[in-house]
Amino acid sequence: MTTLAGPRPASAPGSPGAPSADLGDAKSSFYRHDLDGLRGVAIALVAIFHVWFGRVSGGVDVFLALSGFFFGGKLLRTALTPDSSLSPVPELRRLVRRLLPALIVVLAAAAVLTVAIQPETRWETFADQSLASLGYYQNWELADTASNYLRAGEAVSPLQHIWSMSVQGQFYVAFLALIFGFAALLRRRLGDHLRFWFIVLLSALTVASFVYAIFAQRADQSVAYYDSFARAWELLLGALVGALVPSVRWPMWLRTVVSALALATILSCGALIDGVREFPGPLALVPVGATMLFILSAANHTEALPAPNRLLTRRPFIELGTIAYSLYLWHWPLLIFWLAYTGKTHADFLDGAAVLAVSGVLAWLTTHYVETPLRYRVSATRPAAKRPPLRTRLRRPTIVLGSIVTLLGVVLTATSFTWREHVTAERSKGKELLALSPHDYPGARALLNPHLKVPVLPFRPTVLEAHDDVPRTTADSCIADFDDLSIRNCEYGDKAATRTIALAGGSHAEHWITALDLLGQLHHFKVVTYLKMGCPLSTETNPLVMGDNRPYPKCYEWNELVMPKLIASHPDFVFTTSTRPWNIKPGDVMPGTYIGIWEQLSKANIPILAMRDTPWMVRDNKPFFPADCLASGGNATSCGIGRSEVLSDHNPTEDFVAQFPLLRTLDMSDAVCRPDICRAVEGNVLLYHDSHHLSATYMRTLVGELGRQMADRTGWW
Repeated sequence: MTTLAGPRPASAPGSPGAPSADLGDAKSSFYRHDLDGLRGVAIALVAIFHVWFGRVSGGVDVFLALSGFFFGGKLLRTALTPDSSLSPVPELRRLVRRLLPALIVVLAAAAVLTVAIQPETRWETFADQSLASLGYYQNWELADTASNYLRAGEAVSPLQHIWSMSVQGQFYVAFLALIFGFAALLRRRLGDHLRFWFIVLLSALTVASFVYAIFAQRADQSVAYYDSFARAWELLLGALVGALVPSVRWPMWLRTVVSALALATILSCGALIDGVREFPGPLALVPVGATMLFILSAANHTEALPAPNRLLTRRPFIELGTIAYSLYLWHWPLLIFWLAYTGKTHADFLDGAAVLAVSGVLAWLTTHYVETPLRYRVSATRPAAKRPPLRTRLRRPTIVLGSIVTLLGVVLTATSFTWREHVTAERSKGKELLALSPHDYPGARALLNPHLKVPVLPFRPTVLEAHDDVPRTTADSCIADFDDLSIRNCEYGDKAATRTIALAGGSHAEHWITALDLLGQLHHFKVVTYLKMGCPLSTETNPLVMGDNRPYPKCYEWNELVMPKLIASHPDFVFTTSTRPWNIKPGDVMPGTYIGIWEQLSKANIPILAMRDTPWMVRDNKPFFPADCLASGGNATSCGIGRSEVLSDHNPTEDFVAQFPLLRTLDMSDAVCRPDICRAVEGNVLLYHDSHHLSATYMRTLVGELGRQMADRTGWW
């Protein structure tokens, strides 16, 4: 993803916010049209790589660095000017006028398109992210999504790109408080030394943020990508360079070489670096450092610009830079809605060209008829005698436009809260799921008994209830999340029983707790959990998260911790999953990294109840949500998947029974799938609450068959 929000330079030299060659001396400032052009290059890279290549271009980092340079430099000039006002109110008011109008217009348009194109199940996510975008915490909303296993498979949001604006908005407010607060306390005391201490302060913060980004990336790169603290160094470096530019005294040949190399680096970054996996770590220094060098290449040199800088002062680049903010806002949601409408997974050349053309037109209109009119206002210092009457001022187009935009923002916020309340009310009905009639809602029993008559009724859970139809362990926090290495032992079933089953592994082991809990109470055995999100019992040293294949080193660490404790507790059985879907071909497989686990348990004389994994609902090599499909008008069959695509002809675990006599296989495939298809609904019950976890309601209908198989494998009843 990328970014672009931020105070854009004014359109004339000397205007507020115009970039200067020397941010330490306002008198020597001159307008940098080449940086407007660089902004245009960056937005072109962002849009092109998004639309046609599905990659990060490095443009986000260019924008972050430029924003730090522009905004940070402006605040530093103000703070370094003796007796200048340090009131934050004018700056905050300027930011609101600059950023919010265009954002509100795009969010309102996206809301209409969401209702028109997206299934009802996606509306709640849009409402949450609309509020997060307006509140400038969208990056944290997405970080939570990335770290939350239950939400990790959600479809790409049309507002995902706004995370970067949230990072910038948070930086602007924090930097404003830091610089003005520092100046208010120490400006008179430090005098001419204030600039030096600003440089020391910014240097320390930049280094601290960069070091934090390195560790955060190693811990969980997908979360670090959206982390404001991990991204702060990119903006801080821009502000720091703004404070250091007075010392640049390079000859023209060196400026030209540096400028050419910097521009070439920015242009090639997206092709050479996989930013989605590498940023905001050390490799983000490539686009950020190149941007800093490009800025410095023309610093303090008013006579002539180096050739690459002059190139970017041409009209096409300047025009792109002018509409960059609005173009950034429009291009991503239009792309996502187009793909959702057409059912395609990527845009071909003509589709992409059409998306970019429409985005460009909307960006131009938004810039000239929303952004620019509302960005500036008549000076409040105009003598009252020369001001028109209030009634006349209220009729001005800008007042009307501002009122419309404000009303749109209010309506969008109110609608988002209202929809969230509606969804909450709908989900509160989920309590009824515990008492559904087995005659009306037989679920798996309809598959196992083909002669059973199933009444025609609306399926449950509904598409809105499905999201929260999860096992008790989730609500009880009995499963460790991605970053957590704790071993959470919770007890279910008959807690007083002497016979124990250890439920161990990832969330695909976890969702069986609903049935195991009921069976434990019925047949007097205790279930103790050893669970971690997305982490099956395995000896894999470099595990990946199933679904998006991001590195998951803490899964290996957790397995190293949990196995000794699991063996020491010596349960009567360990219940865990034994297969996974193939990533490269249809069917399922028992991973070789599970064998080491079976060896350890067998050596400790602990029998294993090896459950064949649940089919994963996949289309075009990506997870899909049956609930979304049903909400879009699909039916139980069209929202299902062919059995042969997700299950092999026989259970792969059976091939290892001879090698491991204590391995007892469990296979519920016939209670989940028909001979030819795994449907979305069986016996009036929705099978999945997401793309690959069975709903708790359907799991309760599996109790009979699971009990029959476990009785045969354990001999307990």
